[in-house]
Amino acid sequence: MTVRVRIAPSPTGNLHIGTARTAVFNWLFARHHGGQFIIRIEDTDEARSRPEYTQNILDGLSWLGLTWDEGPIFQSKRLELYRQAIQKLLDQGLAYYCYTSAEELQEMREAQKARKEAPRYDNRHRHLTPEQKAAFEAEGRKPVIRFMIDDDREVVWNDLVRGKLTWRASDLGGDMVIARASEENAIGQPLYNLAVVVDDIDMQISHVIRGEDHIANTAKQILLYEALEATVPEFSHTPLILNTQGQKLSKRDGVTSISEFQEMGFIAPAMGNYMALLGWSPPDATQEIFTLEGAAEQFSFERVNKAGAKFDWAKLDWLNSQYLHQMDAPQLLELLIPYWQAAGLEFDPVSDRSWLEQLAALIGASLTRLPEAVDMSRIFFTDSVEFSEEAAQRLQAEGASQVLQGILDAINDLPQLSADEAGQIIKKVTKEQKVKKGLIMRSLRAALTGDVHGPDLIESWVILHQQGRDKIRLQQALIHTPTA
Repeated sequence: MTVRVRIAPSPTGNLHIGTARTAVFNWLFARHHGGQFIIRIEDTDEARSRPEYTQNILDGLSWLGLTWDEGPIFQSKRLELYRQAIQKLLDQGLAYYCYTSAEELQEMREAQKARKEAPRYDNRHRHLTPEQKAAFEAEGRKPVIRFMIDDDREVVWNDLVRGKLTWRASDLGGDMVIARASEENAIGQPLYNLAVVVDDIDMQISHVIRGEDHIANTAKQILLYEALEATVPEFSHTPLILNTQGQKLSKRDGVTSISEFQEMGFIAPAMGNYMALLGWSPPDATQEIFTLEGAAEQFSFERVNKAGAKFDWAKLDWLNSQYLHQMDAPQLLELLIPYWQAAGLEFDPVSDRSWLEQLAALIGASLTRLPEAVDMSRIFFTDSVEFSEEAAQRLQAEGASQVLQGILDAINDLPQLSADEAGQIIKKVTKEQKVKKGLIMRSLRAALTGDVHGPDLIESWVILHQQGRDKIRLQQALIHTPTA
């Protein structure tokens, strides 16, 4: 059997992390078995579907590296296929027109509530006579189409995550609406449960992998597969992503869409890695960092948890930092440039490439999220700096003026500066002025960066020298240092 799986988001919002995690599991399963990963856009809800959401979904999946083999396939272009399936059910007596009004449905629910019963449709229009139908139509009622559900049935399937699951048909809420009423067509807009089954049959989907909140839908859909005389796919219901309170992660928890995580400075390999760990663990429980391709080699539903997966910001930050720390400077620079540009820092990405790559290498080991690079590197994009109170005090220290002047004299006619040459200059000034190296290093950091903490001092000096800014900073600092 060829494994064929699909991710089927609705374009009524941006790509949610829950949908993206489901896509990751589908992709991992397909790649593990050498199968196909298909994208289907479930856009039959015309009122809420938006093309910008479709684009956001496709962009998010592409950014994560979830390449697809077929699609995107749009449900809105397949309406005739659904209507043919509905007509087949009508012709077989497995579906019927229901004329129950909204007011009647409300009265029904209120009566059930008063009796402390679960709300359900009572199937009252299942066997209408032609005369009754004609009377309802004469009143101007527009019927929906319902699929008959035998309350005596038990729906049973072997879930690849949860094992044997049994659902009583009597708990499915009565006969199910599979098409809305329509002014123009005898068969109106097909609804989710019908459309998804028809699509999965037509696309020969072998495994349906989705969140556990679809379990009740699965019971209904199995009945539709059987009524349409189709092979029922295997099902896997993955755990939900939960917030810190153990509730389903939602917009109330803040950032939930993949594009928002991207804007916050998380990178695709880290996000993919983290989402794979939201409910699944590799055979080596100590392994936490891996590519999606590496995860696909090991993926199986035997290691997918039944319990919900709690979203952990600290873990995601840590994973993101590990990827950033290991990234080579040219690759990291491409990610940093947009943040520097958005912050208004002035540079030329082409002519300044050499020192920009050095800067990326310098701060890369300290990054957790990409936007942090703006404050870390701001001092490298301006001629002068503001001195912190501690830095100003260091410039007032005895001997600071002399060592800074000595360094300025040493670099005044030096066109290039390497880390080794910078070290030699410090040694030379230390020896000539008979001072401790610590005085030079503290004074030099305060002068060059305006602070007493920061990235590696020698590497920072080398970068500033390429722009001629070290001389400007030293001259500025000497104004603030007392002479002997």
